Amino acid sequence: MARPVRPVENYTTTCLVLGLVNLLWIFAAIWAFFGFGWVLLTGWLLNQGISRLARR
Repeated sequence: MARPVRPVENYTTTCLVLGLVNLLWIFAAIWAFFGFGWVLLTGWLLNQGISRLARR
């Protein structure tokens, strides 16, 4: 017998929060090893990449 289809939980917020946490610790590691300028450059490059994907 088939089981009834149940709605799944929404993990969108959890995914976005964990993505932010990962981004923050990566920026902190870059800042510790290379300096704040590299963090700004990395953030700018990520922004350019995301903008390029959004235009597609």
